[in-house]
Amino acid sequence: MLILVLPSLLFSCKAKKKEENAPKSNIPNATIVDVIIASTSSIANTIEVNGTVIPRETVNINPELSGRLVYLNAPDGAKVSQGAILAKVNDADLQATNHKTKVLLEMAQKTEERLKKLLSINGINQADYDMALNQVNSLKADLAVTQAQIDKTILRAPFSGVLGLRQISAGAYITPATIITTLQQVDQVKIDFNVPEFYTNLIKTGMRVSIQTNESNTKRIALIVATDPQINTTTRNLRVRALLEGAAIAPGTFVKVLLESGRGKKTIMVPTNAIIPDATAKKLIVVKNGEGVFIEVETGLRGTGLAEITSGIHEGDSIVVTGVLFVRPKQPVKIRSIKQLNEIVKQ
Repeated sequence: MLILVLPSLLFSCKAKKKEENAPKSNIPNATIVDVIIASTSSIANTIEVNGTVIPRETVNINPELSGRLVYLNAPDGAKVSQGAILAKVNDADLQATNHKTKVLLEMAQKTEERLKKLLSINGINQADYDMALNQVNSLKADLAVTQAQIDKTILRAPFSGVLGLRQISAGAYITPATIITTLQQVDQVKIDFNVPEFYTNLIKTGMRVSIQTNESNTKRIALIVATDPQINTTTRNLRVRALLEGAAIAPGTFVKVLLESGRGKKTIMVPTNAIIPDATAKKLIVVKNGEGVFIEVETGLRGTGLAEITSGIHEGDSIVVTGVLFVRPKQPVKIRSIKQLNEIVKQ
């Protein structure tokens, strides 16, 4: 019996020793990350947004009536003065109607004058005279309507400006939907740009902003003249309009609008790619006691590749900047290196 039990005991002891020496498989491997040490730095006090140059005034030249174009004086790119005749639609039928109405009106007026004399001596009753007078007034109204139609056949420049490229030629049949050309006032232009909701407190009517084009690094000045009454509910941006001072820029030009935030304070900045957007909050991963801890934060101003952290992070915190997607809450992490903020931005 001892001979049979002794080998069994020896085998059991060896197996137990192997189990004790074997590594525990339920301990997860540490995620390798790079971190930065949270510290305050100066935040740029200039906000850059995109803008577009638009004419001070612009309009499409469309006819009000359909008809054959019998006169056209709209050279491509020509300068015109306010009230200048640009085109004329055939009005022969309207002129004929106008002439006919004048003849009828003349006859009605003679009848009204004759009946008025008879009325003064009680030669007719008041009702007959009132009918004649009503006929005169009705024809005068018809004459005014026809004259208004004739006036609509003449297209005049609503303001002084520069004509665009002509779309049709004389002799074409046109309708109110036909665009003959465009007219733009380009001696002074406006800048339209959108400002994110967070920065709307920086915008005030009458303040000046700096404008810069891609062609030149020279800054220009524009005066804010108006803003939309409400913020766009889709983009959460406020549309702003400014009037460019000095020489005009070609309409349609892309420009950069520089807004001075006036804050220029010390604050904690982190790379924007280190921020984890959530359905309800934004989070950063901080290394504490060898584990990754997810912390809700609030952001403020943004720069090139950087974002201001207004709450949630304190100086000295180790913020994960690489391997963010592989870190799990309360799981071990291993710091490979400590990065500088400027190194992250350059990358």
